[in-house]
Amino acid sequence: MTIPALRALSERSFLYLWIGEIFTQIAVNLFNFFLILLVFKETQSNTAVSGIVLSFTVPAILFGSIAGVFVDRWNKKKVLIVTNLLRALALLVLVFFPHNLFVIYTISFIVTLITQFFIPAESPILPLIVKRENLLSANALFGMAIFGSILVAYILAGPLLSALKPINTVILLASLFVISSMFIAFIKLTYAKDPDMKKNDGKLNIISDLQATISLMLRTKEIFRSLILLALSQMLVLIIATIAPGYASEILGIPVEEFSILFITPAALGMVLGAITLANVFNRHSKDKIITLGIFLSGLAMLLMPYGSKVSSRDFVHVLNTYLPHFLDINILHIMMVLAFILGVSNALVFVPANTILQEKSSEEIRGRLYGFLNTIVGVISLLPVIIVGGLSDLIGVGTVITWIGLIIIAFGVSRISIK
Repeated sequence: MTIPALRALSERSFLYLWIGEIFTQIAVNLFNFFLILLVFKETQSNTAVSGIVLSFTVPAILFGSIAGVFVDRWNKKKVLIVTNLLRALALLVLVFFPHNLFVIYTISFIVTLITQFFIPAESPILPLIVKRENLLSANALFGMAIFGSILVAYILAGPLLSALKPINTVILLASLFVISSMFIAFIKLTYAKDPDMKKNDGKLNIISDLQATISLMLRTKEIFRSLILLALSQMLVLIIATIAPGYASEILGIPVEEFSILFITPAALGMVLGAITLANVFNRHSKDKIITLGIFLSGLAMLLMPYGSKVSSRDFVHVLNTYLPHFLDINILHIMMVLAFILGVSNALVFVPANTILQEKSSEEIRGRLYGFLNTIVGVISLLPVIIVGGLSDLIGVGTVITWIGLIIIAFGVSRISIK
């Protein structure tokens, strides 16, 4: 008997894609962390690091939607293979200029630009290689690959830079992209109408195609809501990243380096466990209800994050600690890690069903454009947390900002229930 969460792996093409996705995601996240560490090591400048972060976001804003228009006209399997190979080639340029800041920025921009064409083919290819009833399982496994790779990449980035040095690290990253392409080459687009047909034979008109995409979004509430939910879930991750330094110093009293690993590890594990639980236990439940549950859990976790010290100081916690081994004494860090785990679980409850709804309600001919548009939305809103949340945290305090974010998320969940 097949475990529901793993059901999609019974389809061989998805298995090849999933393995390729793991290699790709580890390569992408390692690349991002590696460049941030490399630039900071070369310059000792936070401003220089900001330039790298911009090189990650600007291509999505400028080219995310446009890339989706092109990808919908191409064979998505070939797009995945070619974009991985192109990223590998671009990375190899760094072998010859590992200390040139201009070259590092340029290659980062080029690799991220190529990635804009990978993304609209990545998730939209799932309905072409798995049965409709296995889409939830496939998205759960994709979520596990994405968030698990973030954890692996974060843990390995520092040691790799120290052990392999920049040149060998670049060669390793390029190799991961090539290995991914090799696995993807084995997939078959079983459920495509005709994977080799020339889709959208009409003359390419980017403006017209984008207008058609926006029109579809506005008149199909399931697609519109799914895109908004996916964008907001990614924005929440960016908000947490923005307030992390202030939260670590003001609330927890620890270095931000320690906060990152203490928070990312349980959050990634929560996402993986949430995806498994969703596919195994809640696979027959309403996707909308699962999403709403995820929203409320996110809001509750954010609402409690500033108050870990008050909980840890309660009498019942002190009593409980007397029965626990010393290394298990409950303190504010343990509470934060539990909340991070809950945030990971709640993110899975939004990410997996929202992706599944988006794939079920869209056709192959326009699915890439929708994901390209989503990529642009995320790129645009990723600028807001840095500007608004960071400034507000300095003005009224990190704890107050986090509390309000939690209240807003809960209010959003209430609004979803009220609208229905």
